[in-house]
Amino acid sequence: MKLTPLKSKRASTTSRHAGRHLPVVLYILIAAALVGGCGGDDGASPGDPAGTGGAGGLDPAVAPFQELYDQGMDRYVGMFSPTASETLDGGVVSHRFSTEGGPICFTGEPFEMSTRDGNGEDLMVFMQGGGACGPNGCDAVESWPPGIPGPLAMMGLLNASDPDNPVRDYDVAYLPYCDGSMWSGDADVDADGDGATDYQFRGLMNLSASIDVIAEAYPAPSRILLAGNSAGGFGVHHALPILRIHYPDVEIEMINDSGVGISVPGAWEETNAYWNASAMYPESCADCIGADGNLTGFHSYQLDQDPLLRTGFMSTKQDGVVLERLPMSPEAYEAEVVAAMAELEAAHPDRFRSFVADGDGHTFILQDFDREVGGTTPRRWIEDLLNGGAWVSVSD
Repeated sequence: MKLTPLKSKRASTTSRHAGRHLPVVLYILIAAALVGGCGGDDGASPGDPAGTGGAGGLDPAVAPFQELYDQGMDRYVGMFSPTASETLDGGVVSHRFSTEGGPICFTGEPFEMSTRDGNGEDLMVFMQGGGACGPNGCDAVESWPPGIPGPLAMMGLLNASDPDNPVRDYDVAYLPYCDGSMWSGDADVDADGDGATDYQFRGLMNLSASIDVIAEAYPAPSRILLAGNSAGGFGVHHALPILRIHYPDVEIEMINDSGVGISVPGAWEETNAYWNASAMYPESCADCIGADGNLTGFHSYQLDQDPLLRTGFMSTKQDGVVLERLPMSPEAYEAEVVAAMAELEAAHPDRFRSFVADGDGHTFILQDFDREVGGTTPRRWIEDLLNGGAWVSVSD
């Protein structure tokens, strides 16, 4: 196997987004008054009783995610524009990018994302899932049809015709997943060693270009719901720092549906190397990828960095789709999920909640929107998050 990291056509610099980051100074002052620091919502977190910064001992007294920008995570922001935008049925606008040196699906198909205007000032960014193509196996969606595919447009959070959908009036940005790298990759890979590129991982490029389109279409939302399922659940965490470049002072509610980051030692390091995705994780955060292989420290890091973020995780206790890819028993996986949810809520009691169901099913926010868990449903649980209800963690 030969991996060729891509090189940006322009260098990453600390000051590249200085104009866009200026409001962050006010943002930090407000956040400090509200939460008293970023080591958890009470100024401290388990393992960090002095409130020195939570995961990795990070000091958030700088612009949120600045270290990631310094590492080059923002290298494709502002670089690509769609070559065509077409209005489809239902007011959906499909934005297609050129396959020549820009955003692309991992097997070479064109990449496109879509927007749909709503009836209010709120915005939902929806990140679709669809498997993964990693060093130990490749099973990922290679392309999607233009727009919001018909069946999906009538399901869960995407269903604008459902009067009980809590986001039915939101502007929507729909990001179909076809990069194979959970929205993070930046490499050409010769998987079979024959000297030819087999996979073009463009997750970071596709994500950055999509968010550029979103920022132009919806420059001033009153708040943002950032939601993703499966691989899109992992993807929301990669999208957050890029969204912050464009929206430094907007409240973001994040829903990670079935991408909660439970793994085994060494797996993420190997996969990130294969995808050339290390820029997604701050070098100073020693605990972002834990010794157990889990991403709980990374999730805590994001909450530490971003006081205007609230996060909800959704999972079954023994997710069968995830376990197909892990050398772990269902019982061990369940124990890890339960422990990770408890750890995150203990560290961030005002800004983290979980929705954990019995069984081995996979995803809720489209196909299992009305499943009863702990006296509520995904529909009502998300409505409580958005509309000031009693948003609490629930479990079977």
